[in-house]
Amino acid sequence: MNARKLLLPLLALGIAAATPARAADDDKVPYWASVDTDIANLRVGPGDSYRIDWVYRRPHLPVKVLRREGPWRLIEDPDGARGWMRDLLLSRQRAGRVKNGSLIEMHAAGSSASPMLWRLEPGVVGMLGACKDGWCGFDAAGHKGFVREDAVWGTGAP
Repeated sequence: MNARKLLLPLLALGIAAATPARAADDDKVPYWASVDTDIANLRVGPGDSYRIDWVYRRPHLPVKVLRREGPWRLIEDPDGARGWMRDLLLSRQRAGRVKNGSLIEMHAAGSSASPMLWRLEPGVVGMLGACKDGWCGFDAAGHKGFVREDAVWGTGAP
């Protein structure tokens, strides 16, 4: 009986320790996120009863979360469109989109002196890696390398 009394609190403590802690910055806005589904609706207000303004068919599209209201997030996309999206449609995984303009170069390392691997067109979306000294890791559909931080929307402070 005494073993059972000791085991139950330890079991509860173990379950609590195994539960992932919520990141401290989850409640702070703005922050970067990305669309986490193949199709995501952007609404004019924070609820299913509001009209759909845009339908995104671009997984990993980077967005800036500007405000939270319950399970809804006010977001801004790379083109400046704003609206409300459910939090379940978003990921905290950082992504970036090549800014409008001309082609940019993807290099083997974070330096313009390193070999160029690819040229990326404006609008290309990819997953962001760490950014250092003006360069960011970038994975565009399996094409991995480094791009200039200032050539990608979704880098830096939101």
